[in-house]
Amino acid sequence: MLRTMALLRALVGAVRSVRHAPRLAAGFVPDDDVLLDAPDDRLAPALVAAALADPEPAAKLLATTRDCGEWEDRDRYVTRLATFAYSRDGWLTHWLAAAPRDPDALLVTAQLAVRRAWESPARAERLRELAPLIAAVAEEAPRDPVPWRLALDHARGAHAGHTVFESHWEQAVRRSPHHYGCHVAALKYLSAQWYGSHRAAFDFAEQAADDAAEGSLVRALPVRAAYDRLRMDAAEDRSVPPARIDRAADRALALSAAYPVGDPWPAEVRNLLAYVLVQRGRWDEARAEFGRIGPYATSFPWGAARGSAPEDPPPSSRLRSSRGDPLLGFLAARDRVRVELARRTPLWETGAGRGGQGGPGGH
Repeated sequence: MLRTMALLRALVGAVRSVRHAPRLAAGFVPDDDVLLDAPDDRLAPALVAAALADPEPAAKLLATTRDCGEWEDRDRYVTRLATFAYSRDGWLTHWLAAAPRDPDALLVTAQLAVRRAWESPARAERLRELAPLIAAVAEEAPRDPVPWRLALDHARGAHAGHTVFESHWEQAVRRSPHHYGCHVAALKYLSAQWYGSHRAAFDFAEQAADDAAEGSLVRALPVRAAYDRLRMDAAEDRSVPPARIDRAADRALALSAAYPVGDPWPAEVRNLLAYVLVQRGRWDEARAEFGRIGPYATSFPWGAARGSAPEDPPPSSRLRSSRGDPLLGFLAARDRVRVELARRTPLWETGAGRGGQGGPGGH
């Protein structure tokens, strides 16, 4: 009898999925139209020129961000340009040859060098060798917080102590008190994976969010701490209860709702929030968040995810096959949300699904 009932429930769930899943996909950008890490209108021309070995547009773009104090944009552009140079660095070599002390060329060079050192088996030793370069970059641009974000990342990988971390953090906030990249770098250092704990990370993130201005991405920093907590096998860790993770998601939902649908600026925060909502089984909210993301998928967190929350059910076969491919991971998560909502929708219901609050942490 129990086996028959289980089979019947599975059959009803499958029928519900077939009936409701197409409707629940309404509002999602078609799979073929989703873009991974799409550059904005300012960065795209610089990347095209770099592909042609021309560094001038990148140089002009970064000089503008430095002169205008556009520190958040500057941080994003430096990271993306260094990522491009990781496989195609001829344009950067030309730039350095023409202007060896250019603070923008040096910053991209330092970002690239730190990335390569992080991938070395001798990570800490390689990173320590880069300390003079990072110091030189900071000296060449005394108002810029981005070198100090890089210094915080460097300190984490080089096993620098808390005194060094606190010194770098002081320099960073002196230049830009609410710089998102510096806050993320500090949060990583304070995480349980490195030199802190889940509780320390949440305390830091929540205080930063409380202090941040309206609309600042720092207001979503707690959801980054929640992501780190969910990724780790911490079933016995009671320092961060599920309710605190859900409050972090609530904060990020409020921030996301303040931006237009399909806005590329908060795309990474929205992708991170969607990941956390899926892990918490908050299906209706996850569906709405994927709608706000629009076509802008980001490699983080979908390319970085290496597991589920301890209480999460096994992933679908598509999600298992997407490991290592962030675009497939993003699409698989959207599919999962749609299927989970369809399974929870009464068979003959024609309106929006009412069953989206099932699963762990639904509320």
